[in-house]
Amino acid sequence: MTYAFAQNQPLAPLPDFVTRRMDQHYITRIAQLLGGEHPHAWQPTPAGAVFLAGNDYLRLAGEPALVGAQVAALQNSHGELLMSAVYLQEGSAQHRLERKLAQFMGAEDGVLAQSGWAANVGLVQTLAGPGIPVYLDMQAHASLWEGVQSAGALPVSFLHNDMEHLEKQLQRHGRGLIVVDALYSTNGSLAPLTELVDIAERSGCMLIVDESHSLGTHGPRGAGLVAALGLSERVHFRTASLAKAFAGRAGFISCSSYFKGYFLSESRPAIFSSCLLGHELAWFDAAIDFIAAADDRRAALHAHARALREDLSALGYNVSDGSEQIIALEPGPEPKTLALRKLLESHGVYGAMFCAPATPKNRSLVRLTLNSGLDRSQLARIVSACDAVRGQVDLENWSSTRRLRKLALV
Repeated sequence: MTYAFAQNQPLAPLPDFVTRRMDQHYITRIAQLLGGEHPHAWQPTPAGAVFLAGNDYLRLAGEPALVGAQVAALQNSHGELLMSAVYLQEGSAQHRLERKLAQFMGAEDGVLAQSGWAANVGLVQTLAGPGIPVYLDMQAHASLWEGVQSAGALPVSFLHNDMEHLEKQLQRHGRGLIVVDALYSTNGSLAPLTELVDIAERSGCMLIVDESHSLGTHGPRGAGLVAALGLSERVHFRTASLAKAFAGRAGFISCSSYFKGYFLSESRPAIFSSCLLGHELAWFDAAIDFIAAADDRRAALHAHARALREDLSALGYNVSDGSEQIIALEPGPEPKTLALRKLLESHGVYGAMFCAPATPKNRSLVRLTLNSGLDRSQLARIVSACDAVRGQVDLENWSSTRRLRKLALV
């Protein structure tokens, strides 16, 4: 039997309601606003550059013990059942890993998902429903907002880390879900978790804390900020992307065993996604042990964050919105932010440009994501690059600089 394959056949034309949106992107934003340069297109990072655009906070990628565990799992595999995780038999390798990770976090049980996105969407979708208010910090991850939309619930935003505004919103809309990040992914700020727990308990609300950027890097043995504050039994659910400090590809939800059975029957991302593969499970199994013993790497990461924030602040950069390993340099408008990113690259420092929808419009930024493996010379190089470009990027007139001056006058 022979098969004929079409070569270079033109696609059917797209309807105008699609092309108008694409024109808004390619013509209005890329061509007119940014001069034809896409904000996420960059050249390969040259050897010797300082790369600050990844989330491997503890430098686990390539770690021999973890790679060895994954290789052994692949070599000893006799084939796997590729199916939805809801069909896994009790006692399966995935279930064992879920309990191990839950124990690591100080929880009763947990559920592995295909990603942090799937974990957040699936969780909110199973908890909220039409008319149920979900209170989201304005900087909460997009996956949490997507979960509210999936549930058909009522999204109610509150100003970032503003507990007074949250209480006003609660008085207006009534009890529901409160959803926050423990450590926010754009500027490295921390949520006031103790205050949030108190508010949730007083108002009869359920609390979800996304620990994607704090699990592994904060808390006892890396168990996260909720555990560090002794709040594990008072926070209803914790979620995390394991593509950050765990350097893998999955998501996790801490929960009770009773809730887990309900979740696996009701969560659409759980029902309609395949289970993790054996070599992926082996990576995470080894990663838990490695991270639990990595106090030296956590200490190095926090020391780097403190030192670099202090040096950048001395240069006039407003990095006061955050305190942790994610540092935001915020020019504001996208053209200014793209110019900053390219100038830093010319000095061998590669950060990530964040813009709408990852940030509010005209609050785009270059995110410098630190890791435990940076050395003194690399940290000095970052400071030197930021010093060298100050005049070229018009630092004095950045919107974030103006905010800092206003704060100083208060």
